[in-house]
Amino acid sequence: MYGRKCCTPLCWAELGERQILGPELVFETEDKVRLIQDRLKVTSNRHKSYMDLKRRDIEYALDDFIFLKVSPWKKFLQFGRKGKLSPKFIGSYQIPKHVGPIAYQLELPLELDRIHDVSYILMLRRYRSNPSHVVSVEEIEVRPNFTFEEELVQILDRDLRC
Repeated sequence: MYGRKCCTPLCWAELGERQILGPELVFETEDKVRLIQDRLKVTSNRHKSYMDLKRRDIEYALDDFIFLKVSPWKKFLQFGRKGKLSPKFIGSYQIPKHVGPIAYQLELPLELDRIHDVSYILMLRRYRSNPSHVVSVEEIEVRPNFTFEEELVQILDRDLRC
C-alpha cells in the first residue's frame, strides 16, 4: 500500500492505526454499506429524473405506415448501398397487428424474409406522408431521343451580385 489509506469501504484509516474487532466492525461496516446504498439511490433518482424529461410514449395505430430501422443488421444484410452510405431506415411498411405492449407485426416484402416480421417499438419510426414529396409522372414528357424540356414552376429567391 506504500503508506496510503486502505481503499476498501470497510476501512478508510491509515495503515497501522487501531484494529477494529468484533461487533464494532460489523456495525461500522453496515453503516458504511447503508451510506453507499443511499448515495447510489440519490444518484439513480437524479439520473432517472433527467431521462424522464426526454422520454415519450410511442404508440402506433393499426394500418399506420412506418419505417424499419436496419442499422443493427448492416453487417449481415445489405439494403441498397454498402458502408457509410447504407440507409438507417427502410420502408414504409404497414402495421397489420399489435403483438404486445411494445411490439408490432409488419407487412414485409419477400426480399426481407430473413428479418423477423415482429419488431420492437424502438426499431420503428413513424412515416409522415407529405404531398410535396410526390412527383407526378404524367407531367413530364420525354421525347424519343430521351430529352425533355424544363419548365420553371416558381422562383424561390433572387440575389444580386456586383
